[in-house]
Amino acid sequence: MNKFNEIYLDIESAILNQQYQAGELLPSENELAKSYNVSRETIRKALVLLLENGYIQKKQGKGSIVLDVQRFNFPVSGLTSYQELKSSQHINSKTILVKNIRQTMPDAVTKQLQLPKDTAVHFVERLRQVNGESIILDKDYLLTSVIPDLPDKEAENSLFQYIEQTLGLSIGYAQKEFTVEPVTKEDKQLMSLHGDTHVVVVRSSVYLEDTTLFQYTESRHRLDKFKFVDFARRRSPM
Repeated sequence: MNKFNEIYLDIESAILNQQYQAGELLPSENELAKSYNVSRETIRKALVLLLENGYIQKKQGKGSIVLDVQRFNFPVSGLTSYQELKSSQHINSKTILVKNIRQTMPDAVTKQLQLPKDTAVHFVERLRQVNGESIILDKDYLLTSVIPDLPDKEAENSLFQYIEQTLGLSIGYAQKEFTVEPVTKEDKQLMSLHGDTHVVVVRSSVYLEDTTLFQYTESRHRLDKFKFVDFARRRSPM
């Protein structure tokens, strides 16, 4: 690994662990160079990575200001489980299993996905708590034709881990839709909304590598805690 990457990861860890607080200035380039025993150019490369990943903002005449990173990044184009995000972004989180029952898929969803009306699913409803506040409500519908059994322990832990490691299935891709919608009665009952009137809703249809649909997810997020990120590259017009 390049030295500037090591320094980036070290400072990133310090910011995530709140050794550097939001609004504080990082040490100067000279101070960091002395501390890490590297050149200022190496420090500049590390700071560029911190800037590009949303950890700092450069301000002329002041230096590198630490940004509030308590909004957790959810990749738009990636297919990553909440448990994987929790681990990679050091989220202090707890999952509460609200429901894990067998039922038929809601009519609106079967119509959207062109499935038979009596399609049987496991309906899993989970709350994601961060620092004691319920800020995500996840609703998952998993087709019993693909996933015959779903124990509560697995539903509470990681669906993807159970599907891939226990069932031996290969998850391929998902189609996602992002909207901002008014809160529902259930949102108000289960989530810590602090008077918010809207939530971000992510609806995903998830497929195995062989293109078999196995999951439909509706994930409802409190507005102030999450941002959704993607990487886009400009392509030259033809």
